Amino acid sequence: MKTPQLLNYAQDRWIAGEGDLATLVSAIDGAPVATAGSGGLDFAAMLAHARNVGGPALRAMTFHERARMLKGLGLAIMDAKEQLYALNGATGATRKDGWIDIEGGAMTLLSFSSKGRRELPDAHVLLDGALEPLSKRGSFVGQHIWTSLTGAAVHINAFNFPVWGMLEKLAPTLLAGVPAIVKPASSTSYLTEAAFRVMVDTGLLPVGAVQLIVGGVGDLFEHLTGQDVVSFTGSAATAARLKNHPAVLRESVRFVAEQDSLNASVLGPDAAPGTPEFDLFVAEVVSEMTTKAGQKCTAIRRALAPAAHLDALERALAAKLAEATPAMGTLVSCSQRDDVRTQVAKLVASGARVVHGDPAATLGADGGAGMPPVLLRADDPWTASAVHDVEAFGPVATIMPYRDLADAVALANRGMGSLALSLFTHDPAAARSFIQGAAPFHGRMLVINRDNARESTGHGSPLPVLVHGGPGRAGGSEEMGGTRGLHHYMQRTAIQSTPAMIAAIAEQYIPGAPKNVITDAHPFRKRMRDLSIGDTLVTPSRTVTVADIEHFAGFTGDTFYAHMDEEAAKASPIFEGRVAHGYLILSFAAGLFVDPDPGPVLANTGLENLRFLTPLYPGDSMRVELTVRSKSLKSEETGVVRWAVEVFNQRDELVATYDLLTENLP
Repeated sequence: MKTPQLLNYAQDRWIAGEGDLATLVSAIDGAPVATAGSGGLDFAAMLAHARNVGGPALRAMTFHERARMLKGLGLAIMDAKEQLYALNGATGATRKDGWIDIEGGAMTLLSFSSKGRRELPDAHVLLDGALEPLSKRGSFVGQHIWTSLTGAAVHINAFNFPVWGMLEKLAPTLLAGVPAIVKPASSTSYLTEAAFRVMVDTGLLPVGAVQLIVGGVGDLFEHLTGQDVVSFTGSAATAARLKNHPAVLRESVRFVAEQDSLNASVLGPDAAPGTPEFDLFVAEVVSEMTTKAGQKCTAIRRALAPAAHLDALERALAAKLAEATPAMGTLVSCSQRDDVRTQVAKLVASGARVVHGDPAATLGADGGAGMPPVLLRADDPWTASAVHDVEAFGPVATIMPYRDLADAVALANRGMGSLALSLFTHDPAAARSFIQGAAPFHGRMLVINRDNARESTGHGSPLPVLVHGGPGRAGGSEEMGGTRGLHHYMQRTAIQSTPAMIAAIAEQYIPGAPKNVITDAHPFRKRMRDLSIGDTLVTPSRTVTVADIEHFAGFTGDTFYAHMDEEAAKASPIFEGRVAHGYLILSFAAGLFVDPDPGPVLANTGLENLRFLTPLYPGDSMRVELTVRSKSLKSEETGVVRWAVEVFNQRDELVATYDLLTENLP
């Protein structure tokens, strides 16, 4: 049977590469799986297509529309998962490994979709921080905003997670409104191409939104500009070469790097053999060494333990590794296995010794890339420097002792920056001391113990809602992190103008902007789609009396002196006499603006940014202006309206302000 050729997807067409093609082989037995190449592609035209076609199409969509698109893509991947699992085995991964890659990738899309609909406005611009007053009368103000870059994102992905690695980059990129050119690692690109094809076939992606290169990138980098972004996952050596490309330097191209990481896991001083934490630590190290055959950027490479427990740890790990080995997958290729063996030799030459597993041994079928897990031990980790500098990207870890917690912090940080670190302890004081000492060197840190282990996602699992990245050796960048991840593909700009102009630019109400006072119907009687930004209800006034204040105090039990003692309140440097409770003001405000009947407004789900600005005294009156600030779609059945609530007294002085959140029918 002829080996199938993978296709590139350029300018919305599937294109076969020309010239010499690479043969991609199975990690299980070395049999050919596919051929791939990118010869003949016009990389300058691909970038132009992304910028001129894909970018405008994505930017025309709101955050909510893009979020719904991500949901559809994620569901399509889930629907096609068995088709993808059929290819997964050839990468050397078990089905359990593939679950992380395939279904984990789909869930990343779904997570970003959910957060986009819940946390972002149904608009094209994000506000960053509060409005900054720049003038006495408020006619000149400043506001930071985020807008989509007008270039393209170039995603260069690693071989170990051919689906998740693509989708964890695509999710924030597309949600930010930026088109992407995906370049997967060749060795497993057949699985990437299959998942990519599933997404294209949905018809949900605008033209030009995504393109795929299944081969080299040719002269692509020559055509990058300052509006483009490169997001890279791979080795530090390759990252350094790409970062220093003349075009990247000349154009100040944004470069996001996730690279080498000597991740550590630490057995706490209290976690002696026989404690739950000791057993949990052993299980986690074994899992990290064997899942994906240790080919994870977050895998544990250095396992630190109190010197007194190192022998017990060695014995426990050796026993558990022997049990886990038969269920392991293989490395991605024989060349990768050879590289792992080379790096193990460097660790041994530096002073570590192999205490379990034979790095020269093979596992599985002839022609496959299997090897057993290899556990090393460095009794003097301060002289065996390679254990902190050399990463064997496979089923390899080194155990090492520490003297005290300060020594553990120093050893953990000796890795010079990592993606993930875990600490196994039940001692809050130890956790506080260790985390505060080590956090600047690590992108994500877990404290695992008997109380959370059952629900923990584990040491090596990046999550879409948390940042994935790390300082120093790990690349100095971040990915994901929920909606924070969009900022890599957006520009923060300071805007100065009138409140009206900034509100128009941002598509959200801001204080001082014009209001559209509505009189046709109470806003609570309108569905979310029928509400416009700036729609405002102006209520009648209500006078607050001494009897109101005393009744509220008696009913709630809040008899604070400022509400009940006229003389004491006058003696205060803040008040002229007794004042209304802040929460009385909130309650009366609700009484003024709430429409009581069942309807499109389903519930009050909270308030934010509450400020009391001017005291309200007995005899003062209060009124409310309730304004639609922004709208978000929570689900297909409900949405969230954010209302700006402003309470004024009879002199039109601002008494209180806050944001009210209501759940509405869309």
